[in-house]
Amino acid sequence: MFHHGWPLTADEWDSQMLYFLHKGYRVIAHDRRGHGRSTQTATGNDMDTYAADVAALTDHLNLKNAIHIGHSTGGGEVARYVARAKAGRVAKAVLIGAVPPIMLKTAKNPGGLPMDVFDGFRTALAANRAQFFLDIPSGPFYGFNRPGAKVDQGVIWNWWRQGMMGGTKAHYDCIKAFSETDFTEDLKAITVPTLVMHGDDDQVVPYTDSALLSVKLLPHGTLKIYNGFSHGMCTTHPDVINPDLLEFCMS
Repeated sequence: MFHHGWPLTADEWDSQMLYFLHKGYRVIAHDRRGHGRSTQTATGNDMDTYAADVAALTDHLNLKNAIHIGHSTGGGEVARYVARAKAGRVAKAVLIGAVPPIMLKTAKNPGGLPMDVFDGFRTALAANRAQFFLDIPSGPFYGFNRPGAKVDQGVIWNWWRQGMMGGTKAHYDCIKAFSETDFTEDLKAITVPTLVMHGDDDQVVPYTDSALLSVKLLPHGTLKIYNGFSHGMCTTHPDVINPDLLEFCMS
């Protein structure tokens, strides 16, 4: 089961869904509340509710021994859900460019990003969401702002398309959810094997304050760092990421 990042949809996982479907897996991805094709509710845009929504979905589908794979904000959703999941529901977990343990700079997390970064996100979203949702994929998300980068306009517009499908209120509230939620205790409580994957050129969720800290908290964590890869490496490098995911799923 795949959990997408902010402010995207299940479509973020197209490359992975087709790959695993062709390998014989049942593949499931959902649009988080307020995102994509889900109802644009004005309430419940927080990690506890996101995890509860996942639990309701997995109960409805009666998923057993599922592998939960989350990117960015979706990684936080995975951490919170898996830590609280019913026995037998989860076999493994994967956190890709994920926000845990906590993104915000605090006294306990001095390497985090300052609040003004996230305030800037909120200001830009409220002022002109359509332009903001072009600026992010055109620049840091996929590393297209790096010298010599091969810019893929289709990828940029697809990011924009997914973002603009969702609700402004949900996207605004989710900034607080992905930046301020502390997943430290969730990570400690995850007992299933967990793979942490991160690009060392991630300009959105710096790996030194996320992946390197998360794997230390996970009882059964494995770390894979990808040289030069961006935050959106599942889209830009599925030829590398997908086989590594498959190897973990099959191990």
